[in-house]
Amino acid sequence: MNRPKFSPDALKLDAEAVSSKIEESIRSQVLGELRRRGAVVGLSGGIDSSVVGALCARALGKEKVFGIFMPERHSSDDALRLGAELATAFGIPAATEDIAPALAALGCYERQHEAIRMVLPEFGDGWRFKLTIPSILDSDRLNVTYLTVQTPSGESRRVRLSHQAYLQIVAATNFKQRVRTMSAYYHADRLNFAVAGTPNRLEYDQGFFVKGGDGLADIKPIAHLYKTQVYALAAHIGVPEEIRKRPPTTDTFSLPQGQDEFYFALPYDKMDLCLLGFNQEAPAEEVAEHIGLTADQVRRIYRDIEAKRRVAKYLHSPPLLVVE
Repeated sequence: MNRPKFSPDALKLDAEAVSSKIEESIRSQVLGELRRRGAVVGLSGGIDSSVVGALCARALGKEKVFGIFMPERHSSDDALRLGAELATAFGIPAATEDIAPALAALGCYERQHEAIRMVLPEFGDGWRFKLTIPSILDSDRLNVTYLTVQTPSGESRRVRLSHQAYLQIVAATNFKQRVRTMSAYYHADRLNFAVAGTPNRLEYDQGFFVKGGDGLADIKPIAHLYKTQVYALAAHIGVPEEIRKRPPTTDTFSLPQGQDEFYFALPYDKMDLCLLGFNQEAPAEEVAEHIGLTADQVRRIYRDIEAKRRVAKYLHSPPLLVVE
């Protein structure tokens, strides 16, 4: 039997049918299987959390959803404003939990700066930073991460991170997602609600989450949807246009950063097609035709997908038990 030729049309969805199915699942899972009264959603102002919040409100009723805004020192100004816009649009009760004091008490920021000073001793107050990875399009990606900083005077510099410095920056930064998850479960416990996670399929498949942080939730309503599909669903269910037009960001470090700079090989729309092609075992040549890359470049991305799945295996794994 001949395999159908790869086509981006496979990402098209019947938004009404998909939203209805997800809403039905949310009701069944939260009220039935988990026996909880409603759902808590962390609202970041991004597309994924906005869609999950909206779907929960549609499924359970706005009074059975509780939204949380959890800004910290490095959050963008837009995050809180857009999260509040989503809550207002769907009538979701919400509260702000400033997690910066908790992060400071845990040493998150100081541990980040300590690690940065391993490779850039002059780094100090008023400096901003982000982590970036080399492009995979010209050659297979090396296991190298770069630190980009901006001095108080506006000068930009880029240095290669040592492995030790990289691990410490990531470990310290992961406090952010874990503290947010603790806050979500506090409200879930006091309300007898479930926690709704917000990863899309690209993030869930490729391990773009923190174990015990945003990887921890009771339900994950959109983990089966490619990010392209999440945007289509957002338009259908009425997520505000400004949120739908906002480029995906990590909103993790003090300098603005796209997800493709930090983790993924490409912007989400092209990355979705590569993951779709990989899942369908489509030849690289067919996928390349649709995203403006060469077949060799798509093959490199396929290898990167495989490598990230190996990392994600640990992130997805439950605690290991002794089996008698």
